[in-house]
Amino acid sequence: MSGNLRGAVIGCGFFAINQLHGWSDAQGAEIVAICDRDPDRLKIAGEQFGIARRYTDADAMFRAEQLDFVDIATTVSSHRPLVELAASHLVPTVCQKPFARSLADARAMVDLCARAGVPLMVHENFRWQRAIREVKAVIESGEIGDVFWGRVSFRSAFDVFSGQPYLAEGERFIIEDLGIHALDVARALFGEVASLVARTRRVNPAIKGEDVATILLDHAGRRTTVVDCSYATIQAVEPFPETIVEVDGGLGSIRLQQGYRMVVATRGESRSEDVSPPLLPWASRPWHNIQESVLAIQQHWVECLKTGRETETSGADNLNTLALVETAYQSAATGRVIEVATS
Repeated sequence: MSGNLRGAVIGCGFFAINQLHGWSDAQGAEIVAICDRDPDRLKIAGEQFGIARRYTDADAMFRAEQLDFVDIATTVSSHRPLVELAASHLVPTVCQKPFARSLADARAMVDLCARAGVPLMVHENFRWQRAIREVKAVIESGEIGDVFWGRVSFRSAFDVFSGQPYLAEGERFIIEDLGIHALDVARALFGEVASLVARTRRVNPAIKGEDVATILLDHAGRRTTVVDCSYATIQAVEPFPETIVEVDGGLGSIRLQQGYRMVVATRGESRSEDVSPPLLPWASRPWHNIQESVLAIQQHWVECLKTGRETETSGADNLNTLALVETAYQSAATGRVIEVATS
């Protein structure tokens, strides 16, 4: 494909504004239409980003527009019908996470898009944060040798419910909303998972789901990792929304510490690097690491769509992350170690 890709965004809510900003910066793409069932949100987003073509009905938008892709930035219950609608119009699709409520729905969407020849990517952006990419680069360089242990940790007391009040209403919370990111990072850094055991707890009495989760993962290649998430952890310095990563290898270690400081230690020497994300003109602290990763994954999508390559977080790839989420809930409910059925 040559020239700018013509895209549309469905959903103009809380997080979609970041995606619209990202698309404004992404090279090789432009958003020509937006869709939302709420006319007020549609008007606000359209005026903010100078998008004149606005729709309250997604099917009407697909019929009226010539699109090279669509970005579905809605809540999970609408994902399958919207992905299926996009596939029926043969429009390549980016879909917000969590991709689906169930693995069955996710597989159905992946299979449908594959049969239609429609590229499908899940907006799983945490692995695209600069600090995470820097850790991955050191692992892949071989500098610390063969990795045998790791930890991906996100612990905070940040009030996420003020901006997204619906998060307090679900029977499932932290694994499905935040743990899914941490589990995907664990896959990206340490490889696929053979089995896991999980423990969860609800500390905040005002919510319905779990707000603390600890998951022990056994990866292929005899790697063991821990994924731990909490929205009930009070610290001297609030780290939100940073992910802390620890990696041990046969020749050294990596510690991604609070404040985006990465320390790489080998026998006899160590080095410390600032791997802070850039503060984009439209970004704001402390959200800037997530906002930067939005642009990074969008640029990846554009490059892959133009060259015909499969995206790193394709729908098919994301099935393995969703399998970890489902298996973690099964393990937490039963107390057992459970083998992970990957795609």
